[in-house]
Amino acid sequence: MTGAAPSASLGTGRRLIGWLRPYQLLLLAGLLATTIASVLDGVTLLLLIPLFRHLFGGTGGLMPGSTGLEPLVDQLLAPLLVGATPAGVTLRIVALLWGALLVKNGLAYLAGQLSVRVQEGLVADLRSALFGHLLEIDLAWLERTRGGQVISRIMGDADQAKLMVSASLASFFQNLVLILTTLLVLGRLSPPLTLLTLASAPLLLLGIRVLLRRLKGHARARADIAGEMTSTVAERLGAVKLIRSYGGAARERARFASQADQYRHQVLSTQRFATLTSPVSELFGGLLLVVLIVVGSRPGFAGGQLSPEGLLVFIVAALRIMAPLKAITQFPGLMAQARAGAERIFEVLDLPGVERDPAGTPAAQFKRDVEFEHVWFNYAGAGPEAGGDGPDWVLTDISFTLPRGAVVALVGPSGAGKTTIAELLPRLREPTRGAIRLDGVALTALDRATLRALMGFVSQETVIFNTTVHDNIAYSRPGATRSEVAAAARAANAHQFVSQLPLGYDTILGERGARLSGGQRQRISIARAVLRDPPLLILDEATSALDSESERLVQEALLRLMRDRTVLVIAHRLTTVRHADLILVLEDGRIVERGTHDALLAVSGRYAGLWRGRDGAGSRVVRAEPAGAPLD
Repeated sequence: MTGAAPSASLGTGRRLIGWLRPYQLLLLAGLLATTIASVLDGVTLLLLIPLFRHLFGGTGGLMPGSTGLEPLVDQLLAPLLVGATPAGVTLRIVALLWGALLVKNGLAYLAGQLSVRVQEGLVADLRSALFGHLLEIDLAWLERTRGGQVISRIMGDADQAKLMVSASLASFFQNLVLILTTLLVLGRLSPPLTLLTLASAPLLLLGIRVLLRRLKGHARARADIAGEMTSTVAERLGAVKLIRSYGGAARERARFASQADQYRHQVLSTQRFATLTSPVSELFGGLLLVVLIVVGSRPGFAGGQLSPEGLLVFIVAALRIMAPLKAITQFPGLMAQARAGAERIFEVLDLPGVERDPAGTPAAQFKRDVEFEHVWFNYAGAGPEAGGDGPDWVLTDISFTLPRGAVVALVGPSGAGKTTIAELLPRLREPTRGAIRLDGVALTALDRATLRALMGFVSQETVIFNTTVHDNIAYSRPGATRSEVAAAARAANAHQFVSQLPLGYDTILGERGARLSGGQRQRISIARAVLRDPPLLILDEATSALDSESERLVQEALLRLMRDRTVLVIAHRLTTVRHADLILVLEDGRIVERGTHDALLAVSGRYAGLWRGRDGAGSRVVRAEPAGAPLD
């Protein structure tokens, strides 16, 4: 272990404790309840002294080397026992003992419930903070981190972090004191009474069986909610580009926070029964204690009268030392788990957020053009130091202008950088060098939300959420009416197949739109963009991997969507960009040719070669036409 490790662990612990500030009153109340319960735990032990003395007829100290507490106990109990018959003395001491146990266990149960509320509040806060932060950090981190690891930090690590509360130092020292106190009076044990105790164990198991049955039902419900939360995280993080593009981060944070709160409530319901098992066990142990006293003091039991010293040591050993010993041996492992979980959580929370604009950032407006001005991009954030033309650059010196109302097409082989250019426009990524300007203003100086509100997106990676058709289409414009959603679906050639679904627009589409074909999913995506009605449209391989009939329907929908809009379109099928105002041919992140379709064919360069070797599938032409114009 390095010298810095303890300091780092201490820092993690202090930082995690800082997240407990909203629950400090609950923590103080739980500590008070625990303290009083611990005092009453000692009171029950002290009450055994006069009880044993009375039952066994002792006149001196109960044990050799008495601690001297007997006079104090006698003085406190004198008003209660004065004038009582021998049987009355026994009854009153037993009643007082039983009452102390009831109050002690009631407070222990209250302390347990308060602890659970603090723990689950902490977990819900950590999970919500993690999920919200993941929607704001650099895409590169999400892309290089396995999805299971991300989900594990939200679910498993947050659960582990709460052990810092349940296995706190206060609990550790409390158990340590109980063990040391017990060891001071530990003596010899009684085998016959041990057998009697073991024989009574089935009665205890029968008593808590009802609790366990209820606990099982709540635990299953909790697991179901946990599964829903995992599905939400996996689905939303897989759609982080769409969420950012359509400004859905706030909605997703609220949605996940609601699910986290439901999970917290279910855990509280589960713990109501889980934490009852310990008090019920102790109350049963208290009743057993009385039985042991009565039985153990009878003449002839186990070959003769059992000494009070042996009975007391047995009771202390059986009812006092086992639980704290078990707890204290688990403490190091629990704290290690808590620290490990907290460290993994803070590693993510410490990543810089890239989705936060300074207050007062001006809103974006699109009246003239978008200009890419000597844009370089590298996923690592920096290219080669010398020259800037090393193999690590994804984009190299990209410059072009997209005038309002024009169609600019990006073509080239896979990996040429086409999708990266499309992602730079809505600021899903930022240029490493150069600038992108909207009406002469750098995008980095504009408010992200208003910038993305100007844009609609149709991608080859169609994102469909596991919710209704209506909600999927309305994701681009929350609050849209049913008629507006239906109109967008008609424009996207989606209304007909949606109407044939079991519940129409209220049909749940399943994980990643499992109930739909590829063409149907694409038309839902187009309807989403139609509903937003953006002036600037980004199409990324919108007709790739579709059969001919689906492609026809999708292209018809795209024609309607592209009319009177500014369009940046990416396509492998060159027939879909034939009538673009400007075609940019990319290779290895560079623009190697630019011009119209006819001009590029005339120079017999790279584009002409691609055109001659194009796939024959899909001979229809996608272009913006006046309303009512026929398709090619």
